[in-house]
Amino acid sequence: MTSETAAPPLPEKSRAGDPTARPDRLDAQLIRYGGAFAQFVIDSAEGSWLQTEDGRRILDFTSGQMCATLGHGHPAISDAIAQASGQVVHLFSGFLGRDVIELARELMAVLPEPLARAMFLSTGGEANEAALRLAKLHTGGHEVLAFTGSWHGMTAGASASTYSAGRRGYGPAVPGTMALPTPNPYRCPISHCRDRCDFTCLDAGIALTDAQSVGAPAAAIVEPILSSGGIVALPEGYLARLKQLCEQRGMLLIVDEAQTALGRVGTLFAFEQHDVVPDILTLSKTLGGGLPLSATVTTEAIEDDTAEKGFLHFTSHVSDPLPAAVGRAVLRTVLADDLTGRALTVGAHLRAGLIELQDRHEAIGDIRGVGLLLGVDLVRDRESREPDERYGTAVTERCLQLGLSVNIVKFPGLGSVLRIAPPLTISTDDIDLGLEILDQALTDCR
Repeated sequence: MTSETAAPPLPEKSRAGDPTARPDRLDAQLIRYGGAFAQFVIDSAEGSWLQTEDGRRILDFTSGQMCATLGHGHPAISDAIAQASGQVVHLFSGFLGRDVIELARELMAVLPEPLARAMFLSTGGEANEAALRLAKLHTGGHEVLAFTGSWHGMTAGASASTYSAGRRGYGPAVPGTMALPTPNPYRCPISHCRDRCDFTCLDAGIALTDAQSVGAPAAAIVEPILSSGGIVALPEGYLARLKQLCEQRGMLLIVDEAQTALGRVGTLFAFEQHDVVPDILTLSKTLGGGLPLSATVTTEAIEDDTAEKGFLHFTSHVSDPLPAAVGRAVLRTVLADDLTGRALTVGAHLRAGLIELQDRHEAIGDIRGVGLLLGVDLVRDRESREPDERYGTAVTERCLQLGLSVNIVKFPGLGSVLRIAPPLTISTDDIDLGLEILDQALTDCR
């Protein structure tokens, strides 16, 4: 069929009387995988803005799926795609393209020792899967700890250590997975602290996991800021204490920086703010700048040991050259344009605006996060801190009607929290516009 020849129309199917029929919806032929689809089509995107087919403009306060940290259509990414697509896009897993080799070198140049070796995959779930397999093979154990508010992916091993959602109805999780209380000072998981954390939740959680252990520890996998858990930054000193407890038990510490790496929190990597170097680091969303790219990074000692033991983790798109070229462009841009510093200054501007909204809207119970990864916790009243899920949903929907895309997390026990993570390149004028729209939505939905 030539490009000028129209495809023949698909035959109509009779759906009379079918209660599941959705003939008038854009997603009629799609599997629904996590809530409803918006009933409009995005036609183009540039910078911090999306445009629909019918001409509506939408300000993107979530960087797509928290991935487009340089904004949409950034020239560095477009140029990298164009150049790589003219050279080589995909290879046999045993072959290496130049961009894969150079991306590994460039990452090691900005990562602290002893992190020294990387593999490149497609998604955060894949990167965490590889990290867990490395940890289990290296230690000989299989027990894995993760936070109750965690989200590490939807593949088998990663989903077994994802506790914020998606656990029910899919059969047994991978054996050995155990949960630690999320150290949320605003909603203490053990009703011990209020607006501070003295690590009692960690001590209690470790005591419980020790009691459950069958003597086969492997790893703890944690996010430095739990995003799906309601934008909960680990308290000062917590990560160092957790690593100490891991070392005492022969466990590795895996830090999942899907959303926090490469500038969003004001440093290249969030673990730097905790004076801790993980045994294994995973990167994903922010590394690809909107393309599917992730990385698992570990030490020379762990990689040597697992290679000798026959570490196996093939995927169809391991070490693909094109996304690696984009990853190099993202890293170079973050460094050259000092987007880490920009995340701090623009993030402070955004936080100040949110605090002003909190002064006017009783439903804003807490504002938290770091840099340009912030959360707005919506409550029925500030004393009880009871989450207001209905209001949170209404505010999110109203924002979209007014031209602002924000995301809400409202899983049981985690609150009703607006996640705000605009591109690092967003202008302060667009920040102010987004705050105006959010103010209007908060008012309209009361």
